[in-house]
Amino acid sequence: MGGNSPCASCKLLRRRCAKDCIFAPFFPSDDPHKFAIVHKVFGASNVSKMLQELPVHQRADAVSSLVYEANARMRDPVYGCVGAISYLQNQVSQLQMQLAVAQAEILCIQMQQDAPLVNQQMAMEPDDKSFLLHNNLAALPQFINFPSSSNVSQDQPLKRESLWT
Repeated sequence: MGGNSPCASCKLLRRRCAKDCIFAPFFPSDDPHKFAIVHKVFGASNVSKMLQELPVHQRADAVSSLVYEANARMRDPVYGCVGAISYLQNQVSQLQMQLAVAQAEILCIQMQQDAPLVNQQMAMEPDDKSFLLHNNLAALPQFINFPSSSNVSQDQPLKRESLWT
């Protein structure tokens, strides 16, 4: 940047901002918090080394990732982004389980509704196979009439927790 307005990193570090300052394109002076959080988590020297090792066209994405990870580390110092990813994966698994239970319940209800039709068809065509099927259908309702709260507790609604507040 050079001149009158040093970049956020040079302001924070209280040094003169050179023309070729590696931080200037990514940490403008009007957003000092962005560099402050990255500096606190990674250190200015490490960030500088990382940026110097990258091609110029990849640096903006790297800075974006560093800022995101630094923010996540401030919220969760132990796990950072991994904690957020783990939380979301766990939530997806729970929702997939609930969906599977709901689909199974729908299938059971459909089977119960279709059972009278199958019984009528078997009465019309009595052969060995239909006789076995008819006898087994009588016991089927006891296996498919499970409570709607089979594996999912409906007593406690899902908590909506925010990772970002």
